[in-house]
Amino acid sequence: MTADLRRESRDILATLVGFSTITGGPNGDMVDWVRRFLDGQGFRTWRLGSADGLKAGLLARRGEGEGGLLCSAHSDVVPVEGQDWSRDPFRLETRDGRHFGRGTTDMKGFIACFLTVVQNLPAGRQRLPLAFALSWDEEIGCRGIAEMIDRVVPTLGRPAMCIVGEPTSLRLVTAHKGKASYRAVASGEPGHSAMAPRFRNALHPAADLVCAIRDRQARIAASGPQDPRYDPAFSTIHAGVLRGGSALNIVPDRAELLFEIRHLAAETPEAILATLDVPDAVTITETGRYPGLDTDPARPELTAFAALLPDPSPGTVAFGTEAGFFAAQGIPTVVWGPGTMRDGHQPDESIAVDQMEGCIRILHDFVSQ
Repeated sequence: MTADLRRESRDILATLVGFSTITGGPNGDMVDWVRRFLDGQGFRTWRLGSADGLKAGLLARRGEGEGGLLCSAHSDVVPVEGQDWSRDPFRLETRDGRHFGRGTTDMKGFIACFLTVVQNLPAGRQRLPLAFALSWDEEIGCRGIAEMIDRVVPTLGRPAMCIVGEPTSLRLVTAHKGKASYRAVASGEPGHSAMAPRFRNALHPAADLVCAIRDRQARIAASGPQDPRYDPAFSTIHAGVLRGGSALNIVPDRAELLFEIRHLAAETPEAILATLDVPDAVTITETGRYPGLDTDPARPELTAFAALLPDPSPGTVAFGTEAGFFAAQGIPTVVWGPGTMRDGHQPDESIAVDQMEGCIRILHDFVSQ
């Protein structure tokens, strides 16, 4: 990779990191900057506003004809509050072969790679249509792509393949579990703790539900469907947050439990939830979900791309992505990008420069004549 390309990719990444697109907050300035960039490279672009009018996504395409490659990314990054950063998280710093800054790994590094490729690939040397999708609020439940997904094919046409550029160390990922998240509210009856047995303590049914979740998980692990591609190899059900009570001498009349189900393709969250022993005093509401991914790696669209990789063998990841949304539209979809999630969401988040260089080289070779 030439020094000019290395400098270009770093400058683009520095600009992207400089946008403080914390998940749940506004992202319009970054989306508008990317749109102007792609407009300048001959793309047709479409800005998609969120239903609440506070955020935006972007669709873009260059090239004519059927098929082609769609690259997908999210604009949001996780918060930095409470993390011990040794540098400004929204100012890129390069040292010892790494770029430091919030979002460098997850996943503005991939966006910078894509933009570097299109900036250095004239439309006349592009052998297939090239499209891009940029979403919002992926980190809090894939909210943006859920609103955008029905616009993708009607706007961009149907690509032959989609790459979701989450960090995989440039390893090809064709499968991950799906997820559904829930809020359980337990109701009780307030009273003075001196007469506690006379009142319904909302913590009790909430605690019973936690025990039911633990028991159900043990049964899934022992006798549920197994897929050895994953660790753990079975679906999981996890209680993450339990809140209730305001003072020790008051019987709590409300408790809240947040839990999730991460499921194999062979199961659905509804089926797992239906087997859970839920106390009568508890009401459960779904708060979010994203589909799993299980793409056949033998598809010709994927094998052509895999042939460019040092290791073409397909793998899985433990984390979830937006890939299942594209797959549900009938688009062969993989997860592939620079960096490793071990560096994502961490203080002093960083990405190796050579990972970005490899991503740029492989993308360029795949789409150029």
